[in-house]
This record gives sequence, C-alpha cells and structure tokens, in this order.
Amino acid sequence: MTETTLAQIIPQTETRMKKAIEALRHELTTIRTGRAAPALVEGLEVEAYGSPMPLIQLAQIHAPEPRTIQIQPYDRNLIKPIEKAILASDLGLTPSNDGQVIRLPIPALTEERRKDLVRLLHKKVEEGRVEIRTLRRHSHDEMRKKEKDAGISADEFKRLEQQLQKLTDRYILQVDELGEAKEKEIIQV
Repeated sequence: MTETTLAQIIPQTETRMKKAIEALRHELTTIRTGRAAPALVEGLEVEAYGSPMPLIQLAQIHAPEPRTIQIQPYDRNLIKPIEKAILASDLGLTPSNDGQVIRLPIPALTEERRKDLVRLLHKKVEEGRVEIRTLRRHSHDEMRKKEKDAGISADEFKRLEQQLQKLTDRYILQVDELGEAKEKEIIQV
C-alpha cells in the first residue's frame, strides 16, 4: 500500500463521505412511508436452502399499485419461508398468497406510526451526521501526523483544514436534505 500524502487526504475523505451518503440513502429506503416501495422488503433475511438469504435474491419484487407490494418467488417452495420472514420483521405487514405470488397490502399510516417513523428517521439522520463528522476527525488526525513529516507551513495546514471543513459542511447539508425529503414522504397523507 502506498503512503498517503497530505494532498490526497481531502479527495480520499470526500470519497468516504460519498459512500456514507449512499449508505444513508439506502438505509432511509427501508423506512416505510405510506406508499409501497420494493426496497421496504428487499433486504429481509429469509431462511432458504439452509441459510439466511436476502429476499431480493429469492424473488422478483415490484409494486403494481401504490399500496401493494407483489413478491413472486423464483421457487414456489419458498412462499412459506418468505411469509414467515415478513411476519417476523418489524414492518407490521400481513402477507397473503395465491400459491404463486405473495401480496403485501400497505395500510395507510396512523398519525402515531408516522411520528414513530419520523423519530426513527431523525435517529438515522443523526447517525449519518455523526459518520460524516467521524470521517472529518480521522482525516484531521491524519493531516496532523503528516504535517510534522511533510514540514508544511502553518498557512498551508490552515488552508487544508478549511477545505476539510467546507467538505464536511457540504456533506452534512446533504444528510439533512435526505432527511427532510424522507420526512415529507412519511408525513404526506
């Protein structure tokens, strides 16, 4: 592995922050809104063929209507394990099947459930902010170590610190925007 130079720290940090944003975006898709979204169930662990597997690998999932998710297993023998996984999840959904396809009706959210989901959303958004700040702190620590080795001026170091802070602010703003958009989705009746 090559030694990281001081100039490479900012681009590497940005790459890590982009990954953190993508991870948060994916995490937020698992929070239920009033609409049917296949992402809601794609990651469910289903006991199949002797080991737990994500539902997306076992079935075709789509939302033919705004309030229905349809799951069509590649193997009909998996209908019962898939239903069991859905019932065991914290989604609060009741599956029905016709022997070939599982349908998940998505009920309208109650006001109390919306508030619970908004609280969960705020927790996940805060975790996203913490992740971005942690990346900044690690990069700053790495910059401090390299500063002594590289023998750069205090002005140059200050400039790099400001670049790092601007980068952090930009990504925290993205986290907040993702959270606000998802909150509007949840609250929308």
